[in-house]
Amino acid sequence: MTHTRDEVIKRATREFRLLDRLVSGLTAAEWRKAVPRPETKEPWTVKDALAHITYWKEGVALAARRQRRPREESGLNITEGNHLVYARYHKRSAREVLEWHRRVQADLLRALREAPDEWFSRPRRGDNWPYDLDGHSAEHRVKDIQRALAKGKSKAV
Repeated sequence: MTHTRDEVIKRATREFRLLDRLVSGLTAAEWRKAVPRPETKEPWTVKDALAHITYWKEGVALAARRQRRPREESGLNITEGNHLVYARYHKRSAREVLEWHRRVQADLLRALREAPDEWFSRPRRGDNWPYDLDGHSAEHRVKDIQRALAKGKSKAV
């Protein structure tokens, strides 16, 4: 599938706005709410889910600039990468994670604007590319964050 800079930026911006709107006014208690996770995985909170989304989005910005993650992060599989994010960000404040989420989005948009046209339409790009900018974020926004925030709220009749 052929992708364009404008289409990718539009998708990334749309998902960012939905996610940012969801998390921008959270209380301290809401940031600490547990998201649904299998018992075999680390016990993420809403804040951890946002850090996870942000980390993988940051990777797209690096790729757009043809840069690599630091050496200690290279060669990690997805589970190891997810653990690294959890270890780095779990004890940070919600404010720090929220600010990082916004900084990464601004940096991502700069990287996408500066990337060469051919970067967007490489032959092996699938329909869901760039997944970490919209599909992945949307999945965690809906299945993790929204679900965690909805727990305990009474349904309006």
